[in-house]
Amino acid sequence: MFSTSRGISFSLALAISTFLTAFLSLLEDTTSTLLIVAGGLSFGISYLLINISLEFLIFREIGSIYSVLEKIQKKDLAVAKKHKNSLSPLKNVQGTINAYAEAKNREIEALQKNEAFRREFIADISHELKTPIFAAQGYIHTLMDGAVEDLMVRDKFLKRAAKSLGNLDKLVQNLITLNQMESGVVKFQFVPFDLREVIQEAVDQLEEKAQRRHITIQFKFDPNVHAITFADKDKIFRVVQNLLSNAIKYNVDHGMVSIQLKAKKNRFEIKVKDDGKGIPPEDLKRIFERFYRVDKSRSREQGGTGLGLAIVKHILEGHKTKISVTSTLGKGSLFSFSLPIYQKSGTNPSLRVSKGE
Repeated sequence: MFSTSRGISFSLALAISTFLTAFLSLLEDTTSTLLIVAGGLSFGISYLLINISLEFLIFREIGSIYSVLEKIQKKDLAVAKKHKNSLSPLKNVQGTINAYAEAKNREIEALQKNEAFRREFIADISHELKTPIFAAQGYIHTLMDGAVEDLMVRDKFLKRAAKSLGNLDKLVQNLITLNQMESGVVKFQFVPFDLREVIQEAVDQLEEKAQRRHITIQFKFDPNVHAITFADKDKIFRVVQNLLSNAIKYNVDHGMVSIQLKAKKNRFEIKVKDDGKGIPPEDLKRIFERFYRVDKSRSREQGGTGLGLAIVKHILEGHKTKISVTSTLGKGSLFSFSLPIYQKSGTNPSLRVSKGE
């Protein structure tokens, strides 16, 4: 690169010097000494100016561009440092190539993350499907091998097989629901409804489950506030039901589950708190992923599919809101989300329905 720039500089400087000398030789009273001095000075000055211009404004930038291109060819997309104060006319070209390299780098990182997620998802779903299928097969094969003659064993094993198949059906249904939500197929029917009634219905439904472990569910709300929101009633019921179910499942015996409904500015805030052992900090960012469990063995024993919180997340995202969680080890966890207060003036979002079903 240096030899090329010097060669071009030498040729151009020699041409300029020759032209100037020839021009001066045509003038009267021009001495040979003047021609030599003028030719030498013009050559030296031209050479220096042209060489510096080529080196710093063109060839250096071209070298940087080649360096980035070589990295792209080698799939090493670490972007070269940009020259903030560069006056080179090739600066925009280099900036474009750098931006391209950055975009490709982000694309490759995303593909790598997606590939890792795909492998993990396949491994998880294979295990989740295998567990209830193998359990049901085991009970049925035992009955087929002769245990069916024992009425007590038959009834017990049939109930266990039915429970395993029920867990399998629940898992498949949750997978279908989650897939439909992620692909934008599920309909959201937004209507005004009493949020307090929906929460109370979920509490009533899970009260027996809580009583089996002597857990108290406490619903806190202001009776003077009309809790009318504008959302998909069935899906919000599912959100509340899932959060309450988890609060009971991961609570301690004789513990407390509290759900609070509070009006705050133009939104209702819903909080679900338990007295369980809490969630480790390293798990907090992943609990809304499909099949992710903090305590895998305990969750499977209690019939969890590992999809509930993922569905909750997608339902609330469909309502333009988010689920948040805070947790302290040994003291429990707090899940919260918000929904809009219904305004009769017509300022609510219009009925939104996604395509398909």
